Amino acid sequence: MEKELSILKGIHPGLFLSNELRKKKIGRGQFALGINEYPQVIGDIANGKRRLTPRIALKLDHALSKKEGFFMLLQAWHDVFEEKRLQQLNVKPDLTRLRAGIFWDTDINHIDWNKQYRAIIQRVFERGTEGEQNEIIRFYGSDKVHSTLAQLKDKPDMPPTINRRHALL
Repeated sequence: MEKELSILKGIHPGLFLSNELRKKKIGRGQFALGINEYPQVIGDIANGKRRLTPRIALKLDHALSKKEGFFMLLQAWHDVFEEKRLQQLNVKPDLTRLRAGIFWDTDINHIDWNKQYRAIIQRVFERGTEGEQNEIIRFYGSDKVHSTLAQLKDKPDMPPTINRRHALL
């Protein structure tokens, strides 16, 4: 079981359930009725829209001849994977080193630092102090900042300050 679980770490248990039902050529509705569950519940689990409860996990273990706790472990590993993913999204630079005034038009606490990195780098290098620029370099890394500034430098409407500061990197 451990080898099988290590391969499946992080996937939603519904994906495994769907695959097992497909291998056995059993429809979701038929399977759901066979384990005394609502077909919508099994469908939602199989589509990754619903978490497994211990009650349903035990039913799945028994019906699919898996060791007791197999599906619950899949759910736990999926939960850990999702939590790590969410923590990655919430990574921020040290906000005490950035003036909120640089981002006057938005709430600095609600910025998506991963998706909006180009605009952030541009703004900090246009209007930020050297300390703020250093924090952005520390957070994103010199390579990412350098390549982003190189892309911005090629745009004709960029202020000359970006070109001068980019040359110093």
